[in-house]
Amino acid sequence: MRKGLFSLLAALLILFPYNLSITNAQDYGDAVVVGSIGDASILIPMLATDATSHEIAGLIFNGLVKYDKDLNLVGDLAESWDISADRLTITFHLKKGVKWQDGVEFTSKDCLFGFKLITDPNTPTAYAGDFKEVEKAEAPDPYTFRVTYKEPFAPALSSWGNLVVLPEHLLKGKDITKVDFGRHPVGLGPFKLKEWKTQEKIVLEFNPQYFEGRPFLNGYVMRIIPDPATMFLELKSGGLDWMGLSPIQYRRQTSTPFFEKNFKKYKYLSFSYTYLGYNLRDPLFKDKRVRQAISYAIDKEEIVRGVLLGMGVPATGPYKPDAWFYNPNVKRYPYDPERARALLKEAGWEDHDGDGWLDKDGRRFSFTIITNQGNALRDKTAQIIQWRLKQIGIEVKIRTIEWTAFINDFIDKRRFQAVILGWTLGQDPDIYDIWHSSKTGPKELNFIGYKNKEVDELLVQGRRTFNREKRRQIYWRIQEILAEDQPYTFLYVPMSLPIIHKRFRGIEPAPAGISYNFIRWWVPKNEQKYIMP
Repeated sequence: MRKGLFSLLAALLILFPYNLSITNAQDYGDAVVVGSIGDASILIPMLATDATSHEIAGLIFNGLVKYDKDLNLVGDLAESWDISADRLTITFHLKKGVKWQDGVEFTSKDCLFGFKLITDPNTPTAYAGDFKEVEKAEAPDPYTFRVTYKEPFAPALSSWGNLVVLPEHLLKGKDITKVDFGRHPVGLGPFKLKEWKTQEKIVLEFNPQYFEGRPFLNGYVMRIIPDPATMFLELKSGGLDWMGLSPIQYRRQTSTPFFEKNFKKYKYLSFSYTYLGYNLRDPLFKDKRVRQAISYAIDKEEIVRGVLLGMGVPATGPYKPDAWFYNPNVKRYPYDPERARALLKEAGWEDHDGDGWLDKDGRRFSFTIITNQGNALRDKTAQIIQWRLKQIGIEVKIRTIEWTAFINDFIDKRRFQAVILGWTLGQDPDIYDIWHSSKTGPKELNFIGYKNKEVDELLVQGRRTFNREKRRQIYWRIQEILAEDQPYTFLYVPMSLPIIHKRFRGIEPAPAGISYNFIRWWVPKNEQKYIMP
């Protein structure tokens, strides 16, 4: 067992050695220790752009609405809401008696404050677009929050998740980018921050006054372990309760009596996809024939077989195949190296000097793919791409970068040629923030610099249309254009492969995954391992 594990347990958790009581009731206590390859960056949802930050912030903050296990929108901080006949106004009726973690009551002023903050041009957020559709926001009384939109906006209701609501009494009049609130947040959620040691651990403890009832678990500890092999050893040695497995770990390394006795594995198509994205500001990638050629030169089926061990499906666009807005009929890019060479030749790339590499105007076709450390799937995918592109005369270099530096110093600053990354998918088809040409600025999500006038127009239409079939046709057309333009080579949709210690009860897989009811997970007293000090 690693030394770091001993110090973690000594500092945070007291070993619970003897408890022989047996009960059929749901017991309070214990903590879950989770592994993560990357640290959070900031715990203010509207400023965070990485998955780890949102994962932690999601346990600290709440929104007005949320998705239930069947992916239906239900109330969170909102008890109910009314939508006007013209669909321009939503009136949220807020729950009463909800308190911030410092004991101050939550009111509609916190919603209004957060709305003004996210739409302030001085707030460096990637998510302002949805809220700039609002013409007027008001808090007529402490438990009513009303927003009126300029035009019909289909994702309106779903946008009021946990991005906006912030404590006015703590942040009013302050520069949100300079206060320490991002490191010491105060939320309304089921857990509150206890400790955060950069690149080591984030420790949350239960919120005793949580309005939905305190979680059964006393604590949530995220350990930052950049190396997946080390993380797996920690799981095996007892230092972790929960991590995401790689396909080889799922199929082979956990198919042993030890893991079958102590852990339970889950498998379902993830709400994400992985892609090879091109910096369209780079002259190498301005010609779509070049991007199409690279897509033809990559064998996606080979990646699904060799990297995912069959636990995933090839991606054809920015949605997963079981979504109602997925277009199954877009242009495909089956492995076809001859077609790739022909397209590259059309674009002026040939091996003029006979050295085995394509060149144009005296320049070799060579570029670097960057990806983040700690993701073996992306690293192996990059290696397969490197090998396949070598076969058609393109030189590829690979660079893996620590997560925080990867985001802050390379992605946010547009210092890359190509990148292997993934997007987590929402339940609404709106992808304005990732693909609209207005979203290419600093800290925004269209960091590859994609611009297409028709896509811009369709993205706006998709937001203005409520009829599901009309929306489907709009997003089908967007997928057709992206398939033709290939600003990304859409690689694969992986399976989610979490493994969790068997002492945790209450896990109920559903269309929303497994963590939607995390605050109701529990451990019988006689099996509890840790208590918070």
